[in-house]
Amino acid sequence: MSADKIALLGAIAGFTIFLGLPVGRLRTPVPKLRAALNAVAIGILIFLLWDVLEHTWEPTDEALSRHHYGDAAANGVVLVAGLTAGLIGLVYFDRWAARRATATRSARPEGPGAAVAPTMQAPIQPKAGDLALMIAIGIGLHNFAEGLAIGNSAATGELELAVLLVIGFGAHNATEGFGVVAPLAAAGIRPSWGRLGLLGLIGGGPTFLGTLVGQHLVNDLLSIAFLALAAGSILYVVIELLAVARKSGLKEITTWGVLLGLLLGFATDAILIAAGA
Repeated sequence: MSADKIALLGAIAGFTIFLGLPVGRLRTPVPKLRAALNAVAIGILIFLLWDVLEHTWEPTDEALSRHHYGDAAANGVVLVAGLTAGLIGLVYFDRWAARRATATRSARPEGPGAAVAPTMQAPIQPKAGDLALMIAIGIGLHNFAEGLAIGNSAATGELELAVLLVIGFGAHNATEGFGVVAPLAAAGIRPSWGRLGLLGLIGGGPTFLGTLVGQHLVNDLLSIAFLALAAGSILYVVIELLAVARKSGLKEITTWGVLLGLLLGFATDAILIAAGA
């Protein structure tokens, strides 16, 4: 199979994320539906976090079992650095964004109604938009690592495995698209098609890029770095979405939604396991 065809398969695997994005165009979903969408996103992301951390730790675990302590130490350092950057980095980025938004509002001219509109909009729309963007970025980092796996498999001659990975990752990304827009739907924000397209490119495009890189570069440290960054950013988003869920006060719907999201994650991952990939 040619490099162009492998790249095309990587693009297909990544851009299935667009299948779940149109959910964000729902018109004024009721509060219970908003809570359910938010909860299902939490469940999907919790599964994704577990899956990412498992693959991130695997090279270190293998190195330790073979008593290759130098490789294990190097892998561990990259893992810790990536996880810290992904999680703590977003905490400070969020703080910076909040300060910038506050400074922008305080710089606006005062007048009748000038103080009312920012107060009504600022706590909801920017926060939901930031969460959707962070989810897309986290998934994009994860998908870049998935693209590396596809490209690496093709580069080492394991074409059947590469195709199976494309099928499994493609199914996974379809549910991840739903997770990206869930914060917007939960906040009652109806994004434009252009914004959905941008979020899809951020989340799904890296699979294609990773496939291109993976065909020419086989490197465990690079894969660990991107997976660790993804894990940190996903964990941060899960924490934020849990705070949104608690504010809704709909505990039963939230619990069922989280369970459904987890089950969706396991169901799509089972495609890979059943195929022996």
